[in-house]
Amino acid sequence: MKLTRRERREWRIVLWIGLASAVISGYFGLAIAPDDEHPVRAILLGVLTSLLIATPISIVEARRARSSTLRRLRRLPLALYLVVKVAFYLVVIVFGLVASRWFAAWTADREISFDAVFGSSLVFAVAMSLVGNLIIEIGGLLGFSTLENLLTGRYVQPRREQRVFLLVDMRNSTGLAERLGPVRFHELLNWFLRDISDAALECDAEIHKYVGDEAILTWPIDRALTDGACLACPFMVQDIIARNRERYRSRFGVVPAFRAALHCGEIVAGEIGDVRREIAYVGDTLNTTARLLEAAKSMARDILVSADLLQQTRLPADLRAEPLPTLEVRGRSAPLGIAALQRRSAPGREAVEQAAEDAFR
Repeated sequence: MKLTRRERREWRIVLWIGLASAVISGYFGLAIAPDDEHPVRAILLGVLTSLLIATPISIVEARRARSSTLRRLRRLPLALYLVVKVAFYLVVIVFGLVASRWFAAWTADREISFDAVFGSSLVFAVAMSLVGNLIIEIGGLLGFSTLENLLTGRYVQPRREQRVFLLVDMRNSTGLAERLGPVRFHELLNWFLRDISDAALECDAEIHKYVGDEAILTWPIDRALTDGACLACPFMVQDIIARNRERYRSRFGVVPAFRAALHCGEIVAGEIGDVRREIAYVGDTLNTTARLLEAAKSMARDILVSADLLQQTRLPADLRAEPLPTLEVRGRSAPLGIAALQRRSAPGREAVEQAAEDAFR
C-alpha cells in the first residue's frame, strides 16, 4: 500500500527520534555500565532500551493528530490530559527498562536486579522522553521546517529568496460561524485546515502560517516550478475535502468551500520578534497574493493565478487557465496579468451539489 506524504513524514519523525535516542542511550549505557561489562554489550543494551521506549512514544506522538482517540484525549482539561500522558510515558518507560534488564540477565545467565543503575536509567529515560516530547510539541506549534531554520540560524540575517505563495481562504466563514456557533465553527475550521495540511504535504509545500480562516502555503521557487505541483495544490485540497464530504455533512451539516490565489516573486525572509520569534516573509509578493485573493472574491472565481507564475511553470495536463483582465494592484507600477484556474473536466454531481448549497446559503 502506497503511503501518503503525511504518513511518510510521520515515519521520518519516528526514525529520526529513534536514531537520535539510540545514539544517546548507547553512550549512556556505556557510561553507567559496571566495570566488568563488555563495552559493546553495554552499548547494545542502551540501544535496545532506547528502542523499547522511544519507538512507541514517538509513534503515538507523531500520529496523534490523525487518531480520533488521541484527539479526544487532547480535548480533556489540561491537568487531566497531562496526568494521562505522564501515566502512559511511565508505563512505557518502566516496561522498556524492565524488558531490557530481563534480556540482559537472560543473555548473561544471571538474576535480574534493580540496583542503582536501574534508578539512574529511569531518571535518564524520563528526562529523554520529556526532551523528545518538548521537541515534538514545539515542532508541531512552529512547524518542523521553521524549528530547523530557527535552530540553525538560517534566517538570523534577512535574506532574499524567490518563492511561490498560495493563499487559501474559507468561503462564507462569517455565516458559518453564526450558523454553527464559535465552538463548532472552531472544530470545522480545524478539520478544514487539516485537509489543507494534507494537500500541502502531498505537494511538498511549507505551511507558513494560519491567519484566522486562511492558510498561507509557500514553496522555494525552484521546487515549486519543477512539475507544476503548486498549481495543482488547491485542486488537491478540493479533492481531499470532497473525499471527507460525508464526515463534514454528518458532523456540521455543511461542506466547506474556499477561494485561493497563487503568485511568485522575491521576498525577504528573516527572524522577527523579541518575546516571541518567528520567521517572517516581507515584500510585495505576499501583498500582491493577498490582493489577488481579494480579486477572486470580487470576481466570484475560486482559484486565481498570476501570469508571472504561469509563465514560469508547466500547467498540469488536467488544468486550464482562463485569461482575465489585468488587475490594478496598489503599489505596483504595472497592472498584474491574471488567470482563473479550472479543471478541464466538467463538474460532476458533487460540484453541482456544492453549488446548490452555496446558492441556498
